[in-house]
Amino acid sequence: MDSLITAAARALAAGDPVGALKRVALRDDPAALALRGIAMAQLGDLSRAKVLLRDAARAFGPKEAVARARCVVAEAEIALVSRDLGWPAKTLDAARATLEAHGDRINAAHARTLAIRRLLLIGRLDEAERASAALDPAPFPSALRAAHELAVAGIAMRRLRTQMARDALDRARLAAREAAIPALIADVDSAARVLSTPAARLITQEAARPLLLEEVEALLASEALVVDACLHAVRHAEAMVSLATRPVLFALARALGEAWPADVPRDMLVARAFRAKHADESHRARLRVEIGRLRAALLPLAGISATRDGFALAPRGMRAVVVLAPPVDEAHGAVLALLADGEIWSSSALALALGISQRSVQRALDTLADSGKVQSFGHGRARKWMTPPMPGTATSLLLPGPLPGV
Repeated sequence: MDSLITAAARALAAGDPVGALKRVALRDDPAALALRGIAMAQLGDLSRAKVLLRDAARAFGPKEAVARARCVVAEAEIALVSRDLGWPAKTLDAARATLEAHGDRINAAHARTLAIRRLLLIGRLDEAERASAALDPAPFPSALRAAHELAVAGIAMRRLRTQMARDALDRARLAAREAAIPALIADVDSAARVLSTPAARLITQEAARPLLLEEVEALLASEALVVDACLHAVRHAEAMVSLATRPVLFALARALGEAWPADVPRDMLVARAFRAKHADESHRARLRVEIGRLRAALLPLAGISATRDGFALAPRGMRAVVVLAPPVDEAHGAVLALLADGEIWSSSALALALGISQRSVQRALDTLADSGKVQSFGHGRARKWMTPPMPGTATSLLLPGPLPGV
């Protein structure tokens, strides 16, 4: 490797893409193409970066398997940053195996960190946690340690382990400062702000107030019966009854939870559950059926008693009842939560992350676009969506931005 290539690589590792380009911008050998691709990615031109990295991978000879594998890892990071979640994960696994087989442990670890971040992004927390636990970040360069700790913090936030998240963010901040890369320091600071931003709202009969993530953790560990409008479930300690696939039952449970300890009139329950402006006998009959189904579903946690005017929730024991709701009630809050990271998403990536159909996501995006809450770029399959972070809205995912190439 000649001196210019070495100098460009060091500039990239220090977060100086312009300095790297000054050394290799006019060269078209494979190593220079790869470094130019990483530099363009750091500068935000992801399309050009992807082309350069693919050109570099093709230009490396059959005996340069490690160099080709590094190009694949860099392309995988671009795919992650651009939210191309359909990018083949098996390709990254093959590149990681090649790097490990040839003793390039640092870039192999970087590949593993990218895979963990992708798993976190699509909500596969168990796999992400196992993969993260298998990595020892101690021998990593400081930039890679920071990226690893960001992923650890993201998993901890999703698990509602706020102290673990704080500890991981402290380690990430220390590693980022050691690396002296401003963009990386900014990523850590942005992730840390999630802990000081309202993550949910607590709703009772008296009032509603915002909750930080650590307060949500304390609430779910308390003796209260929680009607969770974030997960569409009713829960107490370790017991949880999911109503995610039964929206009518959850609408009834939420209405009863918000009114507790008072009852809810039948006409109001009909309006909340069936969206009917005027309740007739058919609505009242259906209400009795759905209340019976809800009573059976909640049997381990609470009962439902009939009153003169309607129904009331009766938790087992002396527990209080509270409703845990998103920080801002939106018809398409889950889509907005993902877009709140400020990155550009495709509808297919949003569908993969949310576990719903792409058509459902597209309908939600069209509705949000009509109200001016999101905006799109491009056309057809190249169409992408984004929105600036919404005040008072904290995503439940930690979505760190692009990190400098290693």
